[in-house]
Amino acid sequence: MLSAYCKTMDREVLIEAGLTDGESRVYLALLDLGSSTTGPIIQKSGVTRSFIYEILDKLIKLGLITYVAKDRTKYYQAADPKRLLEGIKEQEDHLKQSKTKVEKLIPELMAKLHASNQSEVRVYQGFKGMIAVHEQTYNKLKRGDAHCYFGGAEQPKEHHLFWQRDHVRRGKLGIKSKILFNQDTPTQVLNNRNSYKGCDARYMPIKFDSPTYFLVYKDTVVVYIPTGQNPEDMLAVEIVKQEVADSFQEFFDEFWKRSDPRLQIN
Repeated sequence: MLSAYCKTMDREVLIEAGLTDGESRVYLALLDLGSSTTGPIIQKSGVTRSFIYEILDKLIKLGLITYVAKDRTKYYQAADPKRLLEGIKEQEDHLKQSKTKVEKLIPELMAKLHASNQSEVRVYQGFKGMIAVHEQTYNKLKRGDAHCYFGGAEQPKEHHLFWQRDHVRRGKLGIKSKILFNQDTPTQVLNNRNSYKGCDARYMPIKFDSPTYFLVYKDTVVVYIPTGQNPEDMLAVEIVKQEVADSFQEFFDEFWKRSDPRLQIN
């Protein structure tokens, strides 16, 4: 059995530092035992004999334990616990190097993704899914570009709060937004959207009762499908294909030409 020193909380801290459960048990046991052969280590740590040598070798490589040989018998001893901090620092340095390499590789991977996926369809679920798919607009749109939303019925309060924050962000980046709301959308919603920089919100020129609404930009179409009354009751289907996006853009442009920016429907 483990001593009080080897309580669960101590093991959890060592595991968070990068050790396995077995490695943490053996290291804590050696701190308690001092210099020891494998027998007492096995008994105190609870690690089986079949794994003890593998664990000891790993801890030696990590610099967390040392050993001396006396009469062909190895005596193991825990090293300075400060070595744990040095190990974490080495992990942090390695992660920073890996992060830098990945950041340099991302453009190449993205290019390969777009080249190999001429038509992509992804399904996002829930309120967070809706946010995630909209976030893609910031990866493709630049200052002066626009995204187009059309359709949709009244939305939950949480959705409105998100869109209001997003319009502030969008405006600061110089991205424009063109919105065609269903005719049953409250006037205050339309007026609110028009209060944001670079946003032109209007009513659909025809009656459109579907709760589904659409986003079109660049080579992408997103179909938002409410499935209930709660904010999480939402599906978003993202289609990345230029021909499909062009077709939806034509629909939007035709409706936009027929819409009246001055029209107020109560």
